[in-house]
Amino acid sequence: MVVVIQRVSEAAVVIAGHKKAAIEKGYMILVGIAVEDRSDDINWISRKIVNLRIFDDQEGKMNLSLKEVSGDILLISQFTLQANTKKGNRPSYIQAAPPDMAIPLYHQLINQLEGDLGKPIFTGEFGADMKVSLINDGPVTITLDSANKS
Repeated sequence: MVVVIQRVSEAAVVIAGHKKAAIEKGYMILVGIAVEDRSDDINWISRKIVNLRIFDDQEGKMNLSLKEVSGDILLISQFTLQANTKKGNRPSYIQAAPPDMAIPLYHQLINQLEGDLGKPIFTGEFGADMKVSLINDGPVTITLDSANKS
């Protein structure tokens, strides 16, 4: 599972011309689920996301977690994060989990994040054509890959 975490001052997702969700201070997260991803990947990713200390403390040091600043999450599914670009110029998505496998894991991730954060999170719609806007605060962008957790 690959996630791209962007620290934002605001973010929103629009689907078919209608705003589905919007947040202020927090994380806009893109998630790409791979065929080999399992529940332990979700648990690891969720704990890392919630406890990652990339918000400024009173001294201006990145030392506070999302939980400590009462931030929100906007989670967007994005299978293209699993693109393989080693050969040629057309990405291969063979490592991306098919919808019947990815959708339950996506929902499990939502539930895990909500439990670890202690409040509801906001989402796009799995498989939809989405327009995502954000103001990256910093900019701060972090990537995590559960294949590299050990």
